[in-house]
Amino acid sequence: MNSEKDSLSLHLMWKALFSKLKEALTSVLPVGLIVFVLSLTPLVTLTGREMTVFGISALVLILGIALFNLGADLAMTPMGQFIGEGLTKSKKKSILLIVSFVMGLLITIAEPDLSVLAEQVSSLMNGTMLIVTVGLGVGIFLLMAVLKIVHRVDLTSMLLFFYLMLFSLAALLFTSEKGDLLPMSFDSGGVTTGPITVPFIMALGVGIAMTVGGRRANENSFGLIALCSIGPIIAVMILSIFSRGSMSYDIPDYSMSSVLAHGIGRELWEVMLEVGKSLLLIILFFLLLQAFILKLPKHTLISIGIGIVLTFIGLAIFLTAVAVGFMPIGYKMGTELASYNQNILVILSFVIGCVVVLAEPAVHVLNQQVEEITNGQVTRRQMMIALSVGVGLSIGLSILRIIYGFSLLYYLIPGYLLSLGLSFFVPKLYTAIAFDSGGVASGPLTSSFILPMAIGACVVLHSSAEVLSLGFGIVAMVAMTPLITIQALGFRGVVAARKREQAAMRRILAADDEQIIYFE
Repeated sequence: MNSEKDSLSLHLMWKALFSKLKEALTSVLPVGLIVFVLSLTPLVTLTGREMTVFGISALVLILGIALFNLGADLAMTPMGQFIGEGLTKSKKKSILLIVSFVMGLLITIAEPDLSVLAEQVSSLMNGTMLIVTVGLGVGIFLLMAVLKIVHRVDLTSMLLFFYLMLFSLAALLFTSEKGDLLPMSFDSGGVTTGPITVPFIMALGVGIAMTVGGRRANENSFGLIALCSIGPIIAVMILSIFSRGSMSYDIPDYSMSSVLAHGIGRELWEVMLEVGKSLLLIILFFLLLQAFILKLPKHTLISIGIGIVLTFIGLAIFLTAVAVGFMPIGYKMGTELASYNQNILVILSFVIGCVVVLAEPAVHVLNQQVEEITNGQVTRRQMMIALSVGVGLSIGLSILRIIYGFSLLYYLIPGYLLSLGLSFFVPKLYTAIAFDSGGVASGPLTSSFILPMAIGACVVLHSSAEVLSLGFGIVAMVAMTPLITIQALGFRGVVAARKREQAAMRRILAADDEQIIYFE
């Protein structure tokens, strides 16, 4: 009997993996095709070795995304939901808040996107200090997000308050001698909510909201990612204001020859160590909760264990493929397109932005969860279109900013004013989903492919001295534009519903009097 169950479980696992592989292929194929087509034109000159390494990296990337997504379904999402449900049912709010803070800190330290950013700004500030600061920001704001769910606080009110605080700090930093660190501070909010953080935090919110219940439990389960994206920005701004380091920024060596000289095997080993150490912290804390609070059955723990192994393998493969094949190509595309034609650079940046979001692992986790929570009211396809258009616009606008050399605040202030203004006119569910999507859209490919492309363009159009103020900020833009596009989706729905109501009322009022029956 057990052997039959094991055989069935194995069959289902292979079926699920095959489904994830198809999803991953659909996600990565557009990016690969764009690079391949560009290599056949005079716009970008890529050597045979570069194309070979990129092609192999793309294939490996597909496997990595598939394994990670399957692992997230089996481990990260259930872990978050079990912790949320178990701690809420215990009715010990202090333990729930302490665990939320610690998990926010640990899961951020485990986030690979943050390590990528820390490595790229290591010449400016201590990488470990940056990671810990961002982790503290996420931990504190995850604690506040949990309080929001428990006490059913309106998300829009919290967002208005914290964004007011954020832009007050931004003004203080902008007018100081450390003003060039402003774009990097905003980028830290986008890179924090990546492939490890999103499945866990979203599931934690669902677990707590469904246990607490209430008429708006579904709506209440969103918003955690939105708040957890604000904490790191505020934390890094404070760190930047009080930092005493040099403002000279050293551009990393993005060349393919440098990456290959470092060694692919060595790169994989370093990534495995980094991901392993990060995941180990989460596993140990989860086992501690399991021993004293959760008490989950053995078969559930086995399923989570398999999921953690798949998450580890998938993430290690994914990050290695991105570092080896995508980062050097992104930088080279940025330099060569900027040298060739600036108008073409803007157009292609928009197109690349539209398709690169398809390859972000966390986006698929979010879209699936949104469709499930809203019972199909917001479909995966609607979410993906809104995110693609938003990310495409953000990258195109960022390249325009690099070309003309103006401050990031010229985009962010009106952008956030518009998105916060829309929150008063659309259903609260759309606002919560939109602000969560902003953090999710900016994942590993954004920081490892799009950011090097922007830096390459900046080096050609200006100089390496301008990279800090102009090259950075692209991740922040990717995190902002979905707030507008997804809420616009909700606003369109509201307008359409109102038009249907008005049309129905007109039909009723215009009904033929002969249809009315009079009794004598």
